[in-house]
Order: sequence, then structure tokens, then C-alpha cells
Amino acid sequence: MIEVKRLEEDEVMQVEGEYETLMPIDEYLAAGVHIGTQQKTNDMMPYIYRVRTDGLYVLDVQSTDKRIRLAAKFLAKYEPSRILVVSARQYGQRPATMFAKAIGAKALVGRFIPNTLTNPAFRGFTEPDALIATDPSGDAQAVNESVDAGVPVLALCDTNNMTSNVDLVIPTNNKGRKALTLIYWLLARQVLRERGEESRFKYTISDFEMEF
Repeated sequence: MIEVKRLEEDEVMQVEGEYETLMPIDEYLAAGVHIGTQQKTNDMMPYIYRVRTDGLYVLDVQSTDKRIRLAAKFLAKYEPSRILVVSARQYGQRPATMFAKAIGAKALVGRFIPNTLTNPAFRGFTEPDALIATDPSGDAQAVNESVDAGVPVLALCDTNNMTSNVDLVIPTNNKGRKALTLIYWLLARQVLRERGEESRFKYTISDFEMEF
């Protein structure tokens, strides 16, 4: 997408020199945002920092932080109610729902019903301007329908994800409860910052966390 590419180029210029993350690196690490899987794809290689001795690939947290900023800048351009966030993954369902509540978007969690984005005759049909997927693999139905409908896709992508259908990658552990909680909380806060509405953000990280 041309607009995403332009934002990426702008972001590169903005972060040259010393870079300050949205929150201390230690907090990212404590939430396990950087912990990937024992598989990697060529798509995700640019976001991988190293491989551990136990075979787990480790994501570059600074890349995650930069991509949250980029995604927030992109999403802030849209009418909030026209943004759809999906999560088939259990640990992503409350964070996704709270993200939608915080910014005024729409959330569809659990099983995604086919034809939701492509069949106007379907009772639950919806036409978003942008889709956020918690996992492009687990949320493949929603991602594929978005591609068919020409809707840009943002996705939380782990080291084992393919990203051919993703317009904007947010590299992160997309399986861990704390990691998903932190990413969605940060993204919600940053979207409101980009919209000049940060004072509306009254949520703590624990508000976003899925219960056991």
C-alpha cells in the first residue's frame, strides 16, 4: 500500500539518531513481547534479533515499538467506528475487545463467521476501512476476506507468521497473555495520542488482561 509505505519512510526519518521507546524496554521484556517461536519465516527475518540456545527466535523490541507508532499513526487517520479488530486466539480476545472500546472501534472475537466482510446479504455483514488481526494465521478467514474486499490489514505477527496478506506488520509474541495485553494497551494509548485525545485514555494494563 502506497500510504503505508509513505508512513514507513517518514518513520525512518523521524527515528534516526537516539530513539526513545514508548515504555522502558524492561517492561516489554517482562511481558514476553520479544519471545518468538522455534520457527521463523523469511517474511519475519527483518524483525528477528537473534536465536536463543533453546532454539527460540527473539524479536527486536525496538522494531515492535516503532511499528506500534507507525500503526497508531495509520489508524488515527480513520473514523474509529470503521476500524475492525479480530481475535480467534483466546488470550487476545479481551485485549482486542478493550482496544476497540478504548478507541471507539469494533471488535469481533472468537470464531470469525465466513462472509462477514464479503457478502452484503449476510446478516452480520460489516464494511471496515481497516482490519487489525491478532494473528494472521489464526485470523486467516478475516484477513483473506479483507484482502478480497480491498481493506488494509494490520497484524500482530510472530516469528512463524507469513505476511504476504499483511500491509503493516507489528512484530510481537502473539500467543502470550501478557504480551497481547501490553501490545493492545500500548496501541490503544498511542492511537489516542495521535488523535490528540490521550486524556480520554483511562485504562491500566490490567484492564486489558484476559483472566485465567
